[in-house]
Amino acid sequence: MRSLLLPRMLNQKHTNSSEATSVISIAPTAHHRNSGRIVRAPALILAAFCGLAGATAPAKQKPPVQYQIPTPAPPDFTALDWLQGQWTGKTLPNSPPGELKVSVNYDLDKHFMVFHGEVSLAATPTVPATQESWIGFVSASPDHSAFILRIFSSLGFITRYRLTISGAELILNPEGGDEPPPGWLFRRVWARTGPDEFTETVQAAPPGKSFFDYYSVKFTRVPPPAKSGPEAPKSPPEAPKPAPEPPNNPPNP
Repeated sequence: MRSLLLPRMLNQKHTNSSEATSVISIAPTAHHRNSGRIVRAPALILAAFCGLAGATAPAKQKPPVQYQIPTPAPPDFTALDWLQGQWTGKTLPNSPPGELKVSVNYDLDKHFMVFHGEVSLAATPTVPATQESWIGFVSASPDHSAFILRIFSSLGFITRYRLTISGAELILNPEGGDEPPPGWLFRRVWARTGPDEFTETVQAAPPGKSFFDYYSVKFTRVPPPAKSGPEAPKSPPEAPKPAPEPPNNPPNP
């Protein structure tokens, strides 16, 4: 009986010890959890600070880049300065009767010379009457060896001329344009004949034909308006005179 119980008791002890071993587990206490949070929080703060420092460091080392576009210098319009002002013209003999007006001035910081013109020509047996307004812009050519004149017409044409200087003459040869007269070519010569006058000769070439003299004009400078002198000081207005006193008539008896 004793020998039989001993192995059972041994087996029971062995079984309890194994069950205890398999059931018992180590769980973190509140102290461990709190200590873990305290340790991890400084680590996170340090990592965030390092990230911000790494992001701001390049901005302090590299200043912002400023982009600049180089602009061309204004053209040298010295040879064309005499054209500034207002001009009126009438056609010369052997030309269609007509009148013309031109005004010339600089604009946009003297990068362009601007023309405003009006043309009124009577009809001829070969050319109909012309009534036209136009605006032209003179600028330097890309190679700066000449000037380019672009003309925008009230008739809808956009033509381009190459302007070269030959002594007292300005020669304008056609170079096409965005919307030139279909098939037609025009060339012009401006010849300075005096301090306040110049002539314009226009030649035209119909489609497939040679140039012929279209018209010639003599332009005269319009004198600037005379400056009026300083106005004389106005005298102060006179003070109103007092009304006369009525006569002191004696009372009727």
